[in-house]
Amino acid sequence: MFENLTEKLQRAFKNLRGQGTLTEENIQEALREIRVALLEADVNLNVVRELIDHIREKAVGTEVLTALSPSEQVIKVVRDELVALLGKDTARFKFAPQPPTVILMAGLQGSGKTTTTGKLAAWLKKGGHRPILVSVDVYRPAAREQLKVVAKSIDAKIYEGDTKGEAPGSALVERLATEARREARNFGFDTLIVDTAGRLHVDEELMTEMERLKKLLNPQEILFVADAMTGQDAVNSAQDFHKRLGLTGVVLTKMDGDARGGAALSIRHVTGQPIKFIGTGEKPDAFEPFHPDRIVGRILGMGDILSLVEKAEATLDRRKSEEFAKKALLGDGFTLEDFRDQLKQIKKLGSMESILKMLPSVGPFAGMQQAAQSVDEKQFVRLEAIINSMTPKERRNHEIISGSRRKRIAAGSGTTVQDVNQLLRQYAQMSKMFKSMGKGGLAKQMMRGGLSGLGIKQKFGR
Repeated sequence: MFENLTEKLQRAFKNLRGQGTLTEENIQEALREIRVALLEADVNLNVVRELIDHIREKAVGTEVLTALSPSEQVIKVVRDELVALLGKDTARFKFAPQPPTVILMAGLQGSGKTTTTGKLAAWLKKGGHRPILVSVDVYRPAAREQLKVVAKSIDAKIYEGDTKGEAPGSALVERLATEARREARNFGFDTLIVDTAGRLHVDEELMTEMERLKKLLNPQEILFVADAMTGQDAVNSAQDFHKRLGLTGVVLTKMDGDARGGAALSIRHVTGQPIKFIGTGEKPDAFEPFHPDRIVGRILGMGDILSLVEKAEATLDRRKSEEFAKKALLGDGFTLEDFRDQLKQIKKLGSMESILKMLPSVGPFAGMQQAAQSVDEKQFVRLEAIINSMTPKERRNHEIISGSRRKRIAAGSGTTVQDVNQLLRQYAQMSKMFKSMGKGGLAKQMMRGGLSGLGIKQKFGR
């Protein structure tokens, strides 16, 4: 999402390199470029003005720290101000002292509200909670059916209620909400998530209904679901909803898209309410708490290693990873079956593009994010198909794979003999590389604690 903004900010910082001190003259051009970059990213004009004023005030005349160059000093100031803009800390999720906790999902039609309701339920389930869902969008039958499908996909309970013979309206909406809360209490569900009706635009009828629901349910959270792709329209809608309902937080959807990112940088400042979650894809697990410092790291090209590590630890099979590391690094060698298992593990993390985007865009990782766009995701499917076309004996001992066997494997996997040869070369190179790494002592580090044994968390702030 932030690629263009990141590129323009990097250009602004580059112009300061080589300067000995920060002065009004040499920072003015950088501030101008930063302002243009933010405006082109569709950041709210008032937010841009205030942000630039704060950066100028803190940067001009500042003594450059011994360890920092002028450009690094400005980056630090910009980082601090962006973090302050987005909220210094990750927003806490409020739970009721006496269950059920009621969460009211608000937003315009098409913002991804129903899908987000399911993602939030999946996130709560992962944390040990028992959510129940209800749709009170009685005006569009497809909306209630969609939530039913979403709930089934994440194995969550949904309260459907009986709507036959009753005209759509506020009375039906309030009855469904009341019955769903009773259902939650009676059957031990600790969270009730209410998927409300949306409109194509903010109108009096919608707001009146939302106000009545708020009064009826007294929710702990009123979350506004905003489509990050709509930019300032999302910001304006959030402001309108907040004035009438008193939002407690915002969920930004489609953060994996090619939007300019202005909504993310504006919405908290305009509403005064924190962004609590972001949606990063269509799958139920493409949903994460909003960490202001990590998002700013992505914007400034610093990457988001912490989120990548957390995603890996939550997704990957630790036992299998340690078994693979032990075999690969301690001299036993790994087979093509092990190689296939590792390909499956990598696919669990998501697309290569999403993984590489979490790496810094500077230093040794420079250019990796651009390279991500040219990665052929189908290559993983082809590699797995080739290995699956081998016999168990061939997968355990690649040296027996003769020319005739390679032709059979290629035919069975729908690939070419050249593809099979390339896979075997890559496998041989990886095997050789791992053996050399094992001789150097890296293996012992990995055996002591996986990722944490390599010092990744300590290095990046935990």
